[in-house]
Amino acid sequence: PKCVRMCSSLCLIFCACSPGCTGTCEGNCGQKLDSCSCHPTCTSLKNCCTDYKEYCVEIFPYSGSIFGGMDFIVLGATFNKSSQIVCRFNNNTNTLGYVDENSRGHCISPLLYESGWIPLHISSDNGTTFSRAGAWLSVHTGKLDSQFKAILVNSTKWQYYGTPNVGGALEMTWNTSLVRAERVNIELWGYRETGKPYSDNWQGEWEYLYSLGKDQPNSGFFSFVPKPAENGFSSWELGSLRVSPSTYPDGMWNVQAAWTEDHALAWHLEKEFRQNSTAWALEKCVAWDQLETELPNFLAEIIDCPCTLAQARADTGRFHTDYGCDIEKGSVCTYHPGCVHCVRAIQASPKYAAGQQCCYDSTGAQVLTADSIGGSTPDRAHDWGSPPYNRPPRIPGQSHWVYDVLSFYYCCLWSDNCHYYFKHRPSSDCKHYQSPSTAVVFGDPHFITFDGVSYTFNGQGEYTLVTSERKKLTIQGRTEPVNGTTIKATKLSAVAMQEASSDVIEVRLVSGHNGLEVLQNQKTLSFTEQSWMDLHGVFVFSPTSTNVTVMFPSGAGVEVRLRERTMTTTVLLPEEFRDSTLGLLGKMNGDARDDLVLSSGELVANYSNPEELFSFGASWAISNVSALFTYDSDYLLDTYYHAPRHEHSFIPVFFAPESPEDPYDILVGRSPRMGNATMVSFQSHISLVNDLQPVVSCGWLSPPANGKKEGTTYLQGAKVRFSCADSFTLKGSAERICQKNGQWSGEETSCVVSIIGAVTLIVIITTLVLHSRKQKRCDIDFSDDISKVYYFICLLYNKFNIGCKLLLPTRNESKFSFFAVFPFQKSCMFRGSNEK
Repeated sequence: PKCVRMCSSLCLIFCACSPGCTGTCEGNCGQKLDSCSCHPTCTSLKNCCTDYKEYCVEIFPYSGSIFGGMDFIVLGATFNKSSQIVCRFNNNTNTLGYVDENSRGHCISPLLYESGWIPLHISSDNGTTFSRAGAWLSVHTGKLDSQFKAILVNSTKWQYYGTPNVGGALEMTWNTSLVRAERVNIELWGYRETGKPYSDNWQGEWEYLYSLGKDQPNSGFFSFVPKPAENGFSSWELGSLRVSPSTYPDGMWNVQAAWTEDHALAWHLEKEFRQNSTAWALEKCVAWDQLETELPNFLAEIIDCPCTLAQARADTGRFHTDYGCDIEKGSVCTYHPGCVHCVRAIQASPKYAAGQQCCYDSTGAQVLTADSIGGSTPDRAHDWGSPPYNRPPRIPGQSHWVYDVLSFYYCCLWSDNCHYYFKHRPSSDCKHYQSPSTAVVFGDPHFITFDGVSYTFNGQGEYTLVTSERKKLTIQGRTEPVNGTTIKATKLSAVAMQEASSDVIEVRLVSGHNGLEVLQNQKTLSFTEQSWMDLHGVFVFSPTSTNVTVMFPSGAGVEVRLRERTMTTTVLLPEEFRDSTLGLLGKMNGDARDDLVLSSGELVANYSNPEELFSFGASWAISNVSALFTYDSDYLLDTYYHAPRHEHSFIPVFFAPESPEDPYDILVGRSPRMGNATMVSFQSHISLVNDLQPVVSCGWLSPPANGKKEGTTYLQGAKVRFSCADSFTLKGSAERICQKNGQWSGEETSCVVSIIGAVTLIVIITTLVLHSRKQKRCDIDFSDDISKVYYFICLLYNKFNIGCKLLLPTRNESKFSFFAVFPFQKSCMFRGSNEK
């Protein structure tokens, strides 16, 4: 009877019919049919069409490298020995599958130019029809667990091979189960980008180059001594090694394989690199420098860095750990010596898809390239790529390598010319950084708004936590009674959210309340293989079953943590949300007096009146039309979907201590553990607010010419001291302090020639003048010390506006020359090698 009642009232939405229904899921996955359902919720609602698992397939494993080669099983579907499986990814890339000895279908993932969930369709009739549907998760190689890729043993040696004192054999390993074959080939594949940057013909391409070993035993180990590549292959400077079955022809696309991470191919570069790697790299560096001057300036549109390490780690809506320098993993910061942690901006810049990186030292101060080679550098191409992917500079990983990493090798690692690199990749300081505002829901449930108002609302139902019409962000919360209905208190049990047309993300307590479950558009996501997922218009990070962070393009972040069977939800909103938010978490404008606004627009008059606060909370109950939640059980349907969204019959305990620091949740929730969890959540929020406190930055200070500075911190209260070289006197302030108004104290500092130095200069000049009367022209080799005297005297003449003219140098491959015309009509030519 219950089934019939539901079908008659809401047939199109939640039809609960018997398995005998005649509907089919072939071509209808994700749909709710009149007679049965092909929607992901049908399993728990027990109203699936009989062929749901046959056509709406799950796969294992569900993820793998963006390079492809992963063999995965199609679960639930039935195949026979004569089935000819073709797997189609993203509606445009086919790979051949097979049927194993247990009649299970298999697919091979292809090489792709995008990350995230890729639509998958499977044919069992050799590509005539594709009746089965699913999805495959393509993962950036840097975020892929090592068990799913081949490993370069001592990867630094691979990428420095051919530089001084680096040689010998190279080694690699792999998990043999990744390649179902007794014999394998070891192939080198190269990547490059062609066409004019930022034009319609700008393309990225992978290409098979050559094999390092053929018909090798699949032992999980390979070693070789590299030689410079022949036949022009050494022009490929970026690539990856692939281990694949030797039964396939060389370079065959999209076969089962294990790939290494992409890397600089120092080990196969031309013999000129090995003969003089420094000169070779310098030439490449100078060419890159010239290219950069012709490309658009992306620096103006990237986000500013946080000022401190605490801010960088707390601003989780906009920044995430850079896996190449992670304090949680021992601070192995190869490219950033002196740093302990780096973060990357999560979102690429809007026009040029550029990325931001911010690095910090052990004191928590930002490290800048103007002060240290270990400073953070922005990226022309975001390392993680950006939607819609597939073309430069948005291809995950590889575009970043081409425009930001190889050039770092040219200028900084293979030669000592970092000034070229830092000229185009200078660190962004934090002078204009603005911390996000935070709000939180926790415990029984307590609310602290963006402007710091604390209150308790014990309603049962589903409510709007945050809504911003201007930014098109909606965050909703669901509450349920604590420990059943005997205790008149509630707790948060689910949050659902969406920004603009993004995927809807829901985070909720699992049955038993000992973990968190994440749903994407009402389908459960598994984080057993990957902790990070690129979704449509949103990113989700879940390193454990009790920790979920959701990040939107606007910079909004939502952190959900499980503590003692209760959810704590923190929302972080950047300054752009100011004056645009409403809901239970308040009006974010810096003014606590107008924070609590009913959905009708009326202000709460008395924040200390629990009944008035209860009415305020009830006014933000959502409707069926606006609900973002999933209703995939009889309990959820009966309690929330078919019932009032705010349960008016549920009247909580109103009069109890209000401070989150007191044992309120112990008294009302009858649980010391819940009380302790409330305390921890409150203290965590206070710590977060403190970490995000705005700090004043006065900006970077340069050392004076002919002098130096001490101090590389530029925040309020920081001191920077200056000194000058011998024969120079300091002019201006010897010490400057960053003031609370964001300005440096004192005067600009410079180093001028001292009196003793000036007297010495006059003596030298007099000597030269006397000498010049005997000789009208000089032609001096630069190895001669007197030529150096002429050169520097010419520069000093210019300082005193005496009139020496230093003409631009002329250059060839190994030598240079320049002319200096002195006021006493002597013309001198200087010659020497480039080193001199």
